[in-house]
Amino acid sequence: MGKVTGFMEIDRQLAKYQPASDRIRHFREFTIPMSEPEVQKQAARCMDCGIPFCHGPTGCPVHNQIPDWNDLVYSGNWEEAIRNLHSTNNFPEFTGRICPAPCEEACTLNLEDAPVTIKTIEQAIADKAYEMGYIVPKPAVTKTGKSIGIIGSGPAGMAAAQQLARAGHAVHVYERETKAGGLLRYGIPDFKMEKNFIDRRVEQMTGEGVTFHYGVNIGVDRTVESLREEHDAVLYCGGSETPRDAGIPGGDFAGVHDAMPYLVQQNRRVGRENIDSVGWPSDPILAGGKHIVVVGGGDTASDCVGTAFRQGAVKVTQLDIRPQPPEKEDKLAVWPFWATKMRTSSSQAEGAVREFQVATLEFVGEDGVLTGVKCCQVDDRRKPVPGTEFVIKADLAFIAIGFSGPLKTGVLEELGDALAINTDRRGSSNVIADDKDYRTSVDKIWAAGDVRRGQSLVVWAIREGRQAARAIDEALMGSSVLPR
Repeated sequence: MGKVTGFMEIDRQLAKYQPASDRIRHFREFTIPMSEPEVQKQAARCMDCGIPFCHGPTGCPVHNQIPDWNDLVYSGNWEEAIRNLHSTNNFPEFTGRICPAPCEEACTLNLEDAPVTIKTIEQAIADKAYEMGYIVPKPAVTKTGKSIGIIGSGPAGMAAAQQLARAGHAVHVYERETKAGGLLRYGIPDFKMEKNFIDRRVEQMTGEGVTFHYGVNIGVDRTVESLREEHDAVLYCGGSETPRDAGIPGGDFAGVHDAMPYLVQQNRRVGRENIDSVGWPSDPILAGGKHIVVVGGGDTASDCVGTAFRQGAVKVTQLDIRPQPPEKEDKLAVWPFWATKMRTSSSQAEGAVREFQVATLEFVGEDGVLTGVKCCQVDDRRKPVPGTEFVIKADLAFIAIGFSGPLKTGVLEELGDALAINTDRRGSSNVIADDKDYRTSVDKIWAAGDVRRGQSLVVWAIREGRQAARAIDEALMGSSVLPR
């Protein structure tokens, strides 16, 4: 819990950023790490609140024991802090960088708008652990003789693979791309999380006995049936990659793109990979010297904004159909849940023009090329308000309104046609499996992560991967010592 009176004596401090004028010139991380003494002071602010809502379910999806490792950091016991953190979260260096921190929303001190800087402390613990050499491979002492195939190496697949390997199983991860990480690597820009952190975990997991098979597109290069025959269990962690259909006229103009191909291309450039990729357009999409419009108000839209600025965009406008939220929430009405309030991402703070309560009516252009985006104001029911139409100049437009489920080709196509797998009927193609045993309707196949729950946070994917690993271990061995 830190220092008993720390929350009264120490002000909340956040890690600082490089100035926007500097950070838009590169794709590296731009957060300036706090000094070790400052991190310890922030950890000291964790109070004896009685019921730590930061744990979950309203706070942390993986149920991090936040007060415990705050106290360990305050006392300088970094080795025990990372051990405690790893007991619930395989990859705290990921979540410490890119999680929106619902734990801080649920912090008791957030009632006074001064929550403990949990996310910053989490990242500091992981980074300190690497610096001190505490994060090393931990291979299982005893092997079970069981083999498990995992489809997809995103955060759910990686978390499950590490847990199952530590339980003594032979784990094989099949990845369509040339490197591990899924959209954690190819969808999230490097300025939010550099990819060497993924590489370090892959190296650790390889040392623990996990075998990664790259460039293998299951359902295309290899059948799912062949995996079922080869392994005792198969875990499907394919993610959610099908863009939600915007239904906006003019979407076929040159210059109109879904968000993810744009982000994947730039991540490949930064990673010095060929931009050609399975399932993604190969023609270069570059924002330099152009007017950009981003349709959508979420994290993916924000990532497009930051990427466009770094490529040299002249102007970036972001359209959000939702009304502008209030600057502050009513604490007594919403705490400890995630509140709807005005939030400005680091990318938006770099100079984006944000339009709220605006609908995108159509993309307009000449000779098949985008020239603008026609919009209008909407009422509280999101219905167009007559007479409020206007056109925004645009050379490129990115549609970032979310995902409807996993790709319908490959794995899902084979499972649906040949094996009659059940899928969600809510207009999506999420694979049906409950969050207790994660079994699908097909024998020997489990599912976890966004492919099961729909698009979500990295921290939820880690949780599902860990829980699915426990379920598989229990099914194969009759019992399991893996945590849920």
